[in-house]
Amino acid sequence: MDLATLLGIIGAIGIVAMAMILGGDPVIFVNIPSLLIVIGGSLFVVLSKYSLGQFLGAVKVAAKAFAFKLESTEEIIGVLVDVAQVARKGGLLALEDKEVDNKYLKNGMQLLVDGQDREVVRTMLSKDRAMTLERHKWGAKVFTSIGDVGPAMGMIGTLIGLVQMLSNMDDPKSIGPAMAVALLTTLYGAMLATMIAIPIADKLTLRMTEEAQIQSIIIDALLAIQSGQNPRVIEDMLRTYLPAGVRDDATFEQPAQE
Repeated sequence: MDLATLLGIIGAIGIVAMAMILGGDPVIFVNIPSLLIVIGGSLFVVLSKYSLGQFLGAVKVAAKAFAFKLESTEEIIGVLVDVAQVARKGGLLALEDKEVDNKYLKNGMQLLVDGQDREVVRTMLSKDRAMTLERHKWGAKVFTSIGDVGPAMGMIGTLIGLVQMLSNMDDPKSIGPAMAVALLTTLYGAMLATMIAIPIADKLTLRMTEEAQIQSIIIDALLAIQSGQNPRVIEDMLRTYLPAGVRDDATFEQPAQE
């Protein structure tokens, strides 16, 4: 679970909710027509911009903003060095019995065990990487679109409320509810974009960058293992993925042997 995403969104909503509660009756901030215009309208507008599969897929991809287990660079380097040592001692066929948690790495190791050509290994892993990043990119795009459309739908609701208010100026009782719709749709649109959609889109972009780097490390390591490089040489090569300030001092914990 990514606590930063969860705490950030809940904290932002909580602060706004607290301001509403402390400022008076929070019920006045609840307006069903405004919610329908902003949330329902935004979702339908965004749906019209993408295919149904891309739209629904974005919901699944969004889960990675909250729950996503990805090894750190140091952890994956440690695993890869251990894999290199296993291959050095027992040959590439010994990797068949080597257990790893990373599915992408596991698939790559199977290619080595199957004796695939170097270019085949590179091509298949690169294609798998590109397709994964493409799915994440579309997920981020959908939520970015929601962030763009939300305030616009809020403005549409504001205009609806103003038209209703101006058309009934002779009835003082109708002015209040119409103005509430006008103001609350703007509020809801800003909240949807700023506190939910845009943070999720940005976090998905971050996840995409992190996963891309991890997979690049795996590709480089597996190709080096296939070519018979010494595990020490492979470790030194993979250190280049670390920030310069920690590159020389980093130690890589080896996974427990089963």
